[in-house]
Amino acid sequence: MITVDEHRSRIQTTVSRLPATILSIHSAAGLVLAEDVTNRWPVPLFDNSAMDGYAVRRVDAAVGATLKVVADVPAGSPDDPPIGAGEAVRIMTGAPVPTDADAIVPLEHTDLGTEILATPPDSVTVTVEPKPHAHIRRSGEDAPAGAVAVSAGTVLGPWQVSAIASAGHDRVLAYRRPRVAVISTGTELVEPSQTPRRGQIPESNSVLLSAAVTEAGAEVGWTATVADDEEALRRTLADPDVDAVVLTGGASVGAFDVVKAVLNGVGGIEFTTVAMQPGKPQGFGLLGVRGPSAERTGIPVFCLPGNPVSVAVSFEMFVRPALRKMAGHTDLDRPRVVRRAATGWRSRADRVQILPAVADAQTVRPASRGGSGSHLVSSLADASALAIVPADVVEIFEGDPVTVMVLS
Repeated sequence: MITVDEHRSRIQTTVSRLPATILSIHSAAGLVLAEDVTNRWPVPLFDNSAMDGYAVRRVDAAVGATLKVVADVPAGSPDDPPIGAGEAVRIMTGAPVPTDADAIVPLEHTDLGTEILATPPDSVTVTVEPKPHAHIRRSGEDAPAGAVAVSAGTVLGPWQVSAIASAGHDRVLAYRRPRVAVISTGTELVEPSQTPRRGQIPESNSVLLSAAVTEAGAEVGWTATVADDEEALRRTLADPDVDAVVLTGGASVGAFDVVKAVLNGVGGIEFTTVAMQPGKPQGFGLLGVRGPSAERTGIPVFCLPGNPVSVAVSFEMFVRPALRKMAGHTDLDRPRVVRRAATGWRSRADRVQILPAVADAQTVRPASRGGSGSHLVSSLADASALAIVPADVVEIFEGDPVTVMVLS
């Protein structure tokens, strides 16, 4: 058997970041920015008012001074009205500050209060003297023109795309989401809504993986369920038209392990056993590679076990980090913390135990009372973490420190 780290390392050195593409900021949320975005203009673009109020010359705005209102400047106005001695201009938030003004008197600092009239008043009396440059947002005080607004490598969320728009751009260069095909194999599989006959089980792996792929920031290209039929699987894989393929089932040493029978040795795909429980049988490689000395042109193929808990654990340990790398992320892994065992349990001595678990701020316990069996799918519903027990530990006692991968 190879270690978890060895299998993960092979995958990580094989998969590559996808090419970047130019797209609208309206469809860029969740993607990773491929190049710096710089401000086309200073931010703010011009001196503007931070308050609804009156633009004044501060020398005229002593407490009790009554000023003649000579103009009205709403947001979006290009006007720059002159302001003489004893005069003021009504101004709205975001409007450009007249050149002659050096302070803004907010509405509430006048005798007229906070009510905004349909037309400007003839005059206004100051009740609170403004400080120098009061309530004026200066041009470029947030960022000068040419400054980096959002750096390459940033995951684009609502605030980041807003900053890009404010910098004067409506398109970005970002790494696209990997498109993933999900294939479940097994003659025993039936649709979840069907009534299974003897020997049949509901097919849940494609549902699990589709949700996991989406949560990882990739997208599901298509899904398929294939019986234990080698020709049927070959036809399904003939032209996948995706960036990665994830298969479940048929990766072990059974007589009908169709995935291994079809893919072992194809395009550099290798099957191995990994020292982990659950999830020991694994396969990985590139489908469509031209040859051992050729440039890698194939798509990554992940061959996972068939039991749902094994699928869930294998995806978290191997597939999710690879998909995130392909999408341009640098933080590939879930956060890990240490929690105290709320109860004791046993573990195999020859492999790492990766156990669906329930964790809180202080403790962790197995999600299932039945142990770490790969068939204990009901435990997944309650699990919020994976407890990771080293291969040389055979028993966890209550109160022992346990490394926990946080899932939610």
